[in-house]
Amino acid sequence: MPLQGSRTKAAGKSVFVISTKRRYRRQINPSVSSSVISTPSKSTVGTIQRIYGISKDVFAAATPGFVPLPSDMARLSGFLDSLMLHDIGLNATMPHFIASPHGNPKVTYLPIADTPTLSMGVFCFPQSAMIPLHDHPGMTVFSKILLGSMHIKSYDWVIAPSASNQISRMPNGARLAKLHTDAIFDATSKTVVLYPENGGNLHCFNAMSPCAVLDVMGPPYSLEEGRDCSYFSSKVASAGAGGDGQYAWLNEVPCSIEMKVAHIYAHAPEHSVVSS
Repeated sequence: MPLQGSRTKAAGKSVFVISTKRRYRRQINPSVSSSVISTPSKSTVGTIQRIYGISKDVFAAATPGFVPLPSDMARLSGFLDSLMLHDIGLNATMPHFIASPHGNPKVTYLPIADTPTLSMGVFCFPQSAMIPLHDHPGMTVFSKILLGSMHIKSYDWVIAPSASNQISRMPNGARLAKLHTDAIFDATSKTVVLYPENGGNLHCFNAMSPCAVLDVMGPPYSLEEGRDCSYFSSKVASAGAGGDGQYAWLNEVPCSIEMKVAHIYAHAPEHSVVSS
């Protein structure tokens, strides 16, 4: 049966829109969603069904702190590595990749699936658009760049052993984090994977050119279950805490990003892109 969603009207027919309510409570401040567009091609449907089928198997037992088996990770990463933008029905001329002449460039999220164990969708960035530093509590995330080049900077929390004299938290609430990644990735790069405790669980994206990033994560964000998304500011730590730019103090800050949500993968109920 189709995944959770709601019916609406577009182009004179009933369509099915996959729900994104659970994922986007505090993570973003949604602007007005764009209207639904045409049904995806059979090729696009087949590719998305394949991504979802593999992801559903990989995240079938996903709970907070879940890390897939190495064989499952290789299976999903291997399939994502081969994807190109047109495989999922998108092209670089779409308005989601073009910055508005008014105000800052905004990211657009294209939801594909949102279930109790995983969420899947595409983030579209005009040039210079960014997603600030944020976390993925208890989650494993697969990210594949399908278009353009992206600067990714990521950190992991420093967990000081109980017998250590290392300070990992300041009186003002700032926590010490160690730099994991500070590099530019593009559509030729392999899938980036982060884990609940390492691999760059806190990251920020800055589009060097128009970009598309396919994300598969599990378990999904859930405010009700205590997996809200938090945003952070960073300040490079002094030499005494590691120095050389490898450590930073991170302070939680209010959510400041406004993101569009476009239901371009909406479709007739009898021809669901994603079904289970």
